Amino acid sequence: MDGRGHHDNARGALWMLASGFTYSIAMALVKLLGDDYSSATQNFVRQGVSLIALSPFILRQPRLAFTLRRPMQMIIRCAATSLSIILAFNSFHLLGLAEANALSFTRTLFLVPLAALLLGERLDRQRLFATMAGFAGVIIIIAPGSAHSLIGWPAAQGLLAALLISWSVISVKQMTRDHSDLALLTWSTLLGLLFTAPLAWSSWRMPTAEDALLLAAMGVLGVLTQACYIRGMALGEASLMGPLDYVRILFTTALGYLLFSEWPQPGTYVGSALIIGTAIYITMHGRRRI
Repeated sequence: MDGRGHHDNARGALWMLASGFTYSIAMALVKLLGDDYSSATQNFVRQGVSLIALSPFILRQPRLAFTLRRPMQMIIRCAATSLSIILAFNSFHLLGLAEANALSFTRTLFLVPLAALLLGERLDRQRLFATMAGFAGVIIIIAPGSAHSLIGWPAAQGLLAALLISWSVISVKQMTRDHSDLALLTWSTLLGLLFTAPLAWSSWRMPTAEDALLLAAMGVLGVLTQACYIRGMALGEASLMGPLDYVRILFTTALGYLLFSEWPQPGTYVGSALIIGTAIYITMHGRRRI
């Protein structure tokens, strides 16, 4: 690889790390506000604030912002993403930050069977065994039968959210080839606002001034997270950028301790290491096959 390629990967890595940091702060706000505002309400406000934050860029380049080459793919992807966000918010609110974050990493594991089913990719023995080992990490985190078992709807929502987001992620890299970053952000925000509105309306509660500021901050962080992630994936090689997303386990663990006095169970560390290790192996194994 030439110097330009190395430079792109280095810049992409910085964007991915920034994405992980802003995401972790946003999830801490989700947990903080979850007792008073439903996940649908949080996501609706988040999308609304995101649209306001994007407005200057949309007005500056409206044609670029609204250029849409694959409308049906965008609609389906945004619907899945909206539902996954609501489920993920519920999981982060009800579980510890570290545990919910670890379960969200299973999206890489779900990509293996989804790619085989939807894209016809060959599922070789190494990737199959790695995927099974990764899901063994999920069982370790959930710890069925123990005093700290996480079996229940909160963990199930986290896993379902990961499944949905992995389904939508399949098209991300492809869509960056014929859509601008601004177009992806604009349509994701508009459609997310539309899909979330009915659920938000049914559980709406007028926020206090302080909560409104926190919800607004969540919206700005949502835009920053998406923008940093899309830019990182666009600049760097997907197989190299993907593993950097796992650094946010450090961010969420630290925030959970500092803000909520949460200290993960030993099984969370072991299970997270197994999920992350197998996810990185699957990613790098796939890169070698290309």
